[in-house]
Amino acid sequence: MRFHFKAMLGAMAALALAVPAQAADLKLALSSSPSAMDPQFHNLGANLNVAQNMFDTLVRMDADSRLMPWLAESWRVIDDRTWEFRLRKDVRFHDGTKLTADDVIWSLDRPATLVNSPAGFGIYTRSIATKTAVDATTLRITTNGPYPLLLSDLSVIYILNRKATEGLAAEDFARGKGMVGTGPYRFVSFQRDDRVELARNDTAWGTGPAWDHVSVRFIPNNASRLAALLSGDVDAIEGVPTADLAQVKANPKLVYAQKVSGRLVYFYVDSGRADTPQVTARDGGKLAKNPLADERVRRAMSMAINREAIADRVMAGLGYPTNNLVPETLFGYDPTLTVVKFDPEGAKRLLAEAGYPDGFALTIHGPNDRLVNDAQIVQAVAQMLTRIGIAAKVETIPMASYASRGAKGEFSFGLIGFGSQTGESSSILRAIIACQNPKSGGGLYNWSHYCNPQVDDYLTRALATVDDQARLDLLRKAAHLAVTTEAIIPLHFQATTWAARKGIAIEPRTDERTFAASFRPVP
Repeated sequence: MRFHFKAMLGAMAALALAVPAQAADLKLALSSSPSAMDPQFHNLGANLNVAQNMFDTLVRMDADSRLMPWLAESWRVIDDRTWEFRLRKDVRFHDGTKLTADDVIWSLDRPATLVNSPAGFGIYTRSIATKTAVDATTLRITTNGPYPLLLSDLSVIYILNRKATEGLAAEDFARGKGMVGTGPYRFVSFQRDDRVELARNDTAWGTGPAWDHVSVRFIPNNASRLAALLSGDVDAIEGVPTADLAQVKANPKLVYAQKVSGRLVYFYVDSGRADTPQVTARDGGKLAKNPLADERVRRAMSMAINREAIADRVMAGLGYPTNNLVPETLFGYDPTLTVVKFDPEGAKRLLAEAGYPDGFALTIHGPNDRLVNDAQIVQAVAQMLTRIGIAAKVETIPMASYASRGAKGEFSFGLIGFGSQTGESSSILRAIIACQNPKSGGGLYNWSHYCNPQVDDYLTRALATVDDQARLDLLRKAAHLAVTTEAIIPLHFQATTWAARKGIAIEPRTDERTFAASFRPVP
């Protein structure tokens, strides 16, 4: 998607939702369990996959990451700092109360008040200066300055029922309190690391949900998840294992869908701390300084990775090597950032030049249930680094634990993925590249602890620029400087595959989200 600010001014669109021929039940298997049920507590893909079934946002990204009206049926720009939103008048919460502008204001205020969030949603509300209810279904928002990404930011914030959630802590939601949304399905029950049970919302706005009941199961093991589909234990799954794609495609009882995502799969490299926890000398002794703080070391590590081999052998053709932050279909892509050439001999020379002719030792961390073949990627890169003198050990763990520990700074070098939530590169720049700043919300996922004031300057200016070309130039400058100074080590964009039993249609998404509305029964 190419996001153009001017094209979105006063945007309105007719909303067309699929109408099922008849209702049925859906048993859906996901790869990761949520770390929290509070839809505003932890900005994590596994959490969003669950929340999207029960909660709505003012604006939504469609399957191709294009903005569309949702709870807000229309909006207009009054001046360069003031926006007015009109809410749909036919929307009710699951408890029967009507959605009002006061609920929206509460929902936009709340993220900044949540404590102990490992990565919250406050970054998406910090641009807002004031919020005013003009009437029950009209909301006026002013921003701190010209801000072209307000609509995109609002597509990330779930709207809650103020009466049902005021005074609740994040952990209360896991017990069913506050689970009162406007989405197509109502909360029934939650068993941590096992499943979420949902029921059809009979008062849902629009044309209503496709399913009577939805059971969302969490099955981290790829083989077990596919086996559940093949046995009929579940009706649909995400993350079809690459090794089993041919089997799925050839099975007449199954259907599948595939899409290249906007999720960047990359390695964070702890360059910002003088002492990093998972790096030692080869004999296990303490090093005088953090070698990852040296740009030459980070570049050597990048040059040691054979991205083409990973794409072909580990990803079975479902990885698309890159040195960019976003794919070429998204605003902010920089065509001058070409894929880093595999050069192990050059990498060895850089290590020696940096003062590490004999290398050092480190532990590579990564999830084992979130990205396509994530554990295998980590193993492959460990072998590649070993060949240039870096003795690499591997530790992969479930994503929920990985996200929590990573946010606490427990790791030095590891695999992770991040997709643009705004449809352009500013989202990923703010989250994983910008200097860590609790006040501004920058660097929430900056596990590299990288900080370059010039990159932040380019980004800050881009976020306040409404001219498309000027903003594009600034975003490209920020990305180019960050990537060429090895803020992170980009690897590839992944293609994601979903599968279901015959009789179910699948809508694949570039953001890789998987929820009940992604599936509908067909004759």
